[in-house]
Amino acid sequence: MLHEILLSLSGHPSPLLRTPPSPEADASAGITPPERQLLTSAGHISDLHTKLIAYSAEVSTRHPSTICRAVATAINSTHLAAFQRKVLQVEESILKNDPDLVGAYNIVPLTAVMGEFQQWTRRLEWLWDTIQFIMASNEDGSACRGSTLIDRLRDELQSGYQDVAATAESLVKVAETTWLKQVSAWVLYGRLPSFGGGDFFVQKIQGPPEDYICVENCLPSFVTGATAASMIFIGKSLNHVRAMNSTNSSSGGLAHVSAKLHELSTLTFPLESSDFSKAIKAIRVSLSQNTLQRMLPLAKVSEMVQLLRDFFLLGRGEFAMALTHEADEKIRNRWRRAGNLAYEKDDSLKNITVKDGEVAAVLNRTWAVLVSMQGQHADEDDQLELARKLIQLHLTKSKPPAALVTGRGLDVEAANILATSPFRNMLFSVPAMLSLDLPSPLDMVISPSDLQLYSSMNAYLLSLRRAHIRLTDLWKITSLRRHYPSPRGASDHAVTLRERWSDRAWLLRSTWTTASAAIFFLAETEAFFQTEVVKTLWDNFHSWLIPPQPHHPSQTPTHDPQTLSTAHTLYLRTLTHRLLLTQPSFTSPLYILLQHIDHLVTHLHRLHSLFTSLDLEHDAGVVDAFVDLDREQSQVFSSLHNIQLKLKQGIESVVSALRNLESDSEFLAEWDGQGLVDDENEEGAYVPCRVGGVDRLLMKLDFGSWLGGKAWEE
Repeated sequence: MLHEILLSLSGHPSPLLRTPPSPEADASAGITPPERQLLTSAGHISDLHTKLIAYSAEVSTRHPSTICRAVATAINSTHLAAFQRKVLQVEESILKNDPDLVGAYNIVPLTAVMGEFQQWTRRLEWLWDTIQFIMASNEDGSACRGSTLIDRLRDELQSGYQDVAATAESLVKVAETTWLKQVSAWVLYGRLPSFGGGDFFVQKIQGPPEDYICVENCLPSFVTGATAASMIFIGKSLNHVRAMNSTNSSSGGLAHVSAKLHELSTLTFPLESSDFSKAIKAIRVSLSQNTLQRMLPLAKVSEMVQLLRDFFLLGRGEFAMALTHEADEKIRNRWRRAGNLAYEKDDSLKNITVKDGEVAAVLNRTWAVLVSMQGQHADEDDQLELARKLIQLHLTKSKPPAALVTGRGLDVEAANILATSPFRNMLFSVPAMLSLDLPSPLDMVISPSDLQLYSSMNAYLLSLRRAHIRLTDLWKITSLRRHYPSPRGASDHAVTLRERWSDRAWLLRSTWTTASAAIFFLAETEAFFQTEVVKTLWDNFHSWLIPPQPHHPSQTPTHDPQTLSTAHTLYLRTLTHRLLLTQPSFTSPLYILLQHIDHLVTHLHRLHSLFTSLDLEHDAGVVDAFVDLDREQSQVFSSLHNIQLKLKQGIESVVSALRNLESDSEFLAEWDGQGLVDDENEEGAYVPCRVGGVDRLLMKLDFGSWLGGKAWEE
C-alpha cells in the first residue's frame, strides 16, 4: 500500500487514492475513515502533481510567450523535480528503517508519511494556480502575456506565506531573466526577439518610414514610461546607425557593448524600478556620447527646429503672405478659365477640383516670390534654400497624415480632435497640408507625429493669417471704398455720379463696419497667439536647447538625442494646447467665422464687378442682354446683409467660447501645465514656461456696444 501511495505521489494515478462511491466500499477494503482522510489528502497531492507535469510540459512547448514557456519549464525542472526528490527521500528513509517514519515491529504510520508532504500541498496548489493563469486567455482572446505573468508573480511575493513567497521569487527570477535577455538584445544591438516577438513591448511598424512603437500592455509594471521611451530610443538609434552604414559609428557602438552589458549584469532580481531605470539611462548616455553626438550634432537639430518655427509656425510672415496670395490667385485663375464668376453661391468653391500638381505649383511660385524679395545683392538665404528642398505642399488624400502618438500632454481625445481639424480646407477649399521630408538622422529627434502637430498648427495659424490678409486687401479696392467729391460747378452728370456713389457708400457702411470689427478680432487674436504663446514658448524652448555659454564651455553638458526628442514633443504638445487647438468649443465657431469672412470677401468682390458693369451700362451704354444687373445687385446686397449678421454672431460666439474657457477650472489647470511635468523627469529636463491666459486676449477683444447693438440689423 505504501509503495502504491509513493508511486501515486510520483505522478502515476492509483485507484487506491480515489474517493470510493460509498463508505461500505472502504469498510469492505478494510480502510478506516481516518485512513480515508489521509488517502484523500494524498490523492489531492497526486492529482496536482500529475496535472502540473502534463500542463507545464504543454505550456513549455506550445505557448507563444517566451517568458511563459520559461516559467513553465522552471516549474517542471525545479519545483516538480524537488517534489520528486522528496518522494524518493521518503521512500529511502522507509527502506533504511528511519525511526522518524518506521515504528516498532516495522510499522510505518500513514500519518507520518503524509506529514512529510504536508508542506507541499499549498506550494503545489499555488503552482497549479500559476499554470492555470498562464493557460487562461485575456479578455480579447489573446494568450497570457509575459508582462502580466511577471506582475502576478511579483504580487505573490507579498502573499504572506513563506513557502509561496520563496517559490514566487524563484519564478520571478526566471521570468525577469528571460525578459531582460530580450531587452538586452534590443538595447545592445537593436534586434527584436526572433521568437515571441508579439509578446515584447517593442513592435515594428511596417511601412516606408520604418518605425517602432511601445505597446504598454506588454510592459511589466516596474518599468516607468520614461524608461520605456529610453529603451525604444536606444534600439531605434542602433538601427539608424546600422542603416547609415557608418563604419566609425558602428565600431564605436560595438566597442561599448561590454560596458553596457556590465550595467545590465549588475542588476539583482527581483528588478527594482529605480535600479533598472539608472541602468537604461547609463546605456542611453553612453550611446549618445560615443556614437550619436558625432552623427547628430546639436547645431543640426537647432537648425531644423528653427526652420520649422519660421515656416510652419509663421515666424517668417512673408512666407504666409506669399503662399496665401498664390493660392488665391490659383483659385481665381481657375474661375476665369471656367468662365464662371458666380461668387454669390456660398458653396461654389467646393465644386472646384484641385489637383496635387497644382498645389505643388503654388508652393513653387511661393518660393520664387520669396527669392525675388531678397533683392539682387542680398546675401544667400541658406534657410530658404533648405526649406525649398524639404518642405512640401500636397493634398491629404494623396498622402494621408501620420498617426498622432498619444502620451504625456496629448491624450487620445485631443489626438482625435487634431486629426479631424477642418482648418486644412481653408487654403484650397479641399484638405491640404504642409509637410516636411525629414532627412536622417534628424528623425531620431523629430518624429512623424511631431511633424503632424506642426502641420495641424500651420493650417490653423495660416487660416487666421489668410482671413486677415483677405479682409485688409478689401481696402485696396479704392473705387469700392472711396470716391472723391466733384468740383464746384460740376455738370449734371457729375452730380448723378456723386449721388450714385453716395447711395452705394451708405448701403456698404455696415459692411465696412463689420469688416473692420472682423479685422480687429483677427489682429488681436493673431497677436496673442504669435507673441504671447508661440514666441514665448519658442524662446523658452530655444534657451533650454542652446543655453547661454558660460565662462567654461567645456563644462556645459549637451542634451542627448532622446532628451531632445522628449523635450521637443512636450514643447509641441504644450503649444498645441495653448493655441486652443484641442478645444472644439473654440475652434468650431472660429472655423465657421472664417468661412463667413471668406463669404463676405467673395461677395464684396462680386459687388465690385457688378458696380463696374452697372457704371458701363449707365454711362457708356454697354448692355448685357443676358444678365439682369439690378436684380443681381439686390441679391448680392441681401446676401451681404445675411453674411454680416452671421459674421457678427460668429464673433460673438467665439468671444463667448473664450469666456467659458476662462471660467473652466479643468481648462485652466491644463493651461497652467498640470500633468505635463511628472516625477519621472530627469534633472535639467525641459519644463514649458507659463504664458498669459486667455483673459489677456479677452481684455483686448472689447467691442463696446457693437456686439450688443441691434439697430443696424434692421
